Amino acid sequence: MAQSLSKIYVHIVFHTKYSQPLIRPEVEPELYAYIGAIIKANDSVPVKINGVENHIHILAILSKNIALSKFLEEIKRNSSRWIKTKGKIYSNFKWQGGYGAFSVNLKGVKTVKRYIENQKEHHKKVSFKEEYIKLLDENSVEYDERYLWT
Repeated sequence: MAQSLSKIYVHIVFHTKYSQPLIRPEVEPELYAYIGAIIKANDSVPVKINGVENHIHILAILSKNIALSKFLEEIKRNSSRWIKTKGKIYSNFKWQGGYGAFSVNLKGVKTVKRYIENQKEHHKKVSFKEEYIKLLDENSVEYDERYLWT
């Protein structure tokens, strides 16, 4: 086969360092747009980006030309630099060291997209900690809870 073809949907979750509530409503739309631009610059497609004050969810189609770890490094490094330009309140902004990434099959894309769209409503009932552990468990991801929240 002379052509390399792929369509890999990935649901990505990462939080602020120590899950601090640093993503303020006034910067959210611009932050998500900026992250969308980073995704596009990496030959990938942003499908949905949303979150709350301490974490974000991204649904994207990952380019066949970039490793997931490099993709996340680009998103986190560039968005962290950008948000620091938005005022003193963000001068110490940092993302957590890691991330959660989960494959999504084509039949599940609408469900994950809707889930991401409804983050603010969802987190009125469920904490981020509960949500993240549930995502890890549902996807059979092994983890050591001692390192999840730094």
